Amino acid sequence: MHFSKKCSVFRVVLSALLIVALLQLIYLSFLSKLHGRQQRYRYSELFGGTGKKNAHQQEKNTRKERLKYSLSTGGIFDASGQYRVYKNLIKSEFATNQKPGVDGTLHLITLATHTTINNLHNLDSLLERWQNPLSVAIFAHGEDVKFATALVYALSVFCPQIQALVDFHLVCHSGEMASFPEKDREQFAGLEDCGGVFAKLETHRDKYKNYAIGGNVSYPNNLLRNVARGGTDASYILVIDIDMVPSADLPQQFMGLLKRHEPASDEVFVLPAFEIRHDRKMPASKSELVQLYQVGEVRPFYEELCPRCQAPTNFSRWVNLQGQAVGQLEVAYTLNWVDPWEPFYIGPRTVPLYDENFRQYGFNRISQACELHIAGYQFSVLSSAFVVHRGFKVAGEFHKRKDEENRRNRLLFRSFKEGLKTKYPASSRRC
Repeated sequence: MHFSKKCSVFRVVLSALLIVALLQLIYLSFLSKLHGRQQRYRYSELFGGTGKKNAHQQEKNTRKERLKYSLSTGGIFDASGQYRVYKNLIKSEFATNQKPGVDGTLHLITLATHTTINNLHNLDSLLERWQNPLSVAIFAHGEDVKFATALVYALSVFCPQIQALVDFHLVCHSGEMASFPEKDREQFAGLEDCGGVFAKLETHRDKYKNYAIGGNVSYPNNLLRNVARGGTDASYILVIDIDMVPSADLPQQFMGLLKRHEPASDEVFVLPAFEIRHDRKMPASKSELVQLYQVGEVRPFYEELCPRCQAPTNFSRWVNLQGQAVGQLEVAYTLNWVDPWEPFYIGPRTVPLYDENFRQYGFNRISQACELHIAGYQFSVLSSAFVVHRGFKVAGEFHKRKDEENRRNRLLFRSFKEGLKTKYPASSRRC
């Protein structure tokens, strides 16, 4: 009798556990179907039809139509005919709503940068520091053309600050064309928010280095710089690589400087360039940077690979400047260009373009600085603004063909300098 009662209780408990397990399976199945439905909706919302007609959806549809129109033009070919350029593939709300002055420019400063898709994840921290308009030129090849098109569109939809401030331009080989990603459901269905898009970009992180794309594909760095520059109507432009970060509040400080300092038409404003160990936090102010500099966690940019390329900046003089107004940007001193200085600078939009014959590694920025010198520009070093590259540049981390590319571009640089004599016949300066 006692055993029979125990058996009955056991059956009841077992039945209850089975019912609970069954309910859990039903619940999990429901969640799975719901998630699948949400994923399909997210994909449809991002790449599919018109969806609901609320104001938010209509704005997404407007951006979608703008992108489709940009792609339908087929882009334009660069001067060499080797690259296809889609200017303003995605335009920011800022660029759409601003109206240039009577001189055709916006009286503000824009940051122009360039990258392949594998380094685009750096945009997040760059924009967080910059907090002002950016113009980004992306080079893509092969399958990355489609991937880049979808990801920049997703960034413009899901990331409010990118939507507000960032203009995207796309460059690919002339034989390739970008298209709207309407059928890649598996690849893009999981994109639900800004964090998800950057997580997707992380999957391409370090896929290859910019200068080692593979298949004899050349990275057209100077073309990309010019495309990014040409994508803005700002009166002043800072051109840096996407894995660099400027000091905090630079746009506001620089515009304040222009009110106190009437710039010459042939003046550019140099930002001393540094590099920092990978695991260190990016310094925001000069005081933070100097502290790291003094203990060797920050050093001059390219100090190991080409110390002469940045030495004319005179880092010791800049670090030890005295008598600066607190929180106020000033011109600290002015320098003449000397070979092979390749400074990073804020310049008027009228400065000469980069020579697009230079691709891959070597002489791409030096050539432009050389031309500024021949054209009569002066280089004014700013007192407390700077740029910092993520990670120390060391020889072992470069791609195998770096030295070969450098030799080829050195020969190109010689002919480039000869050409400047014809372009600026009245100049007595030489590189």
